[in-house]
Amino acid sequence: MKKLFFALLLSAVTLSASAQFEKGTKYVGASLSGFGISYSKVPGFCIDLKALGGYFIADGWMLLGQIGYEHQPHSNIFDMGVGGRYYMKKNGLFFGGSFKYKHVGPDYKSDNVYLAPEVGYCYYLNDHVSLEAAVYSDLCLNHFKDFTKVGLKIGFGYYF
Repeated sequence: MKKLFFALLLSAVTLSASAQFEKGTKYVGASLSGFGISYSKVPGFCIDLKALGGYFIADGWMLLGQIGYEHQPHSNIFDMGVGGRYYMKKNGLFFGGSFKYKHVGPDYKSDNVYLAPEVGYCYYLNDHVSLEAAVYSDLCLNHFKDFTKVGLKIGFGYYF
């Protein structure tokens, strides 16, 4: 009986999760990283906040835009980017990537371009709201060894 109940529960969760990844679904979200859960060459406390917006162009495939702010010791970073995600329909696992432009100031005064792959998981709290965790890397194409960063981000998403 327990196995049957677990199988029914798992199938209900799977079916409800895959419905969110259909063509035409819109997405807004926010993510937070830093707090010592990322690694970069820049020492000290760092916090990174991003706002995201997306649209599913096909089942499981989302185009994504983002804008963000990051505070590091002696600098503030503003960024914007475009990218996409592929959601595995059965379990909420996603693979993503984006291209970003970051403006660093006031101490470093640089403009950099990044390639940012990520792998994450989307856990639904209800029919529309999700908790999302991802491992990411910001690979700086201008100054790879100085500005590349790897970390973990946590966020919320709203699918409608």
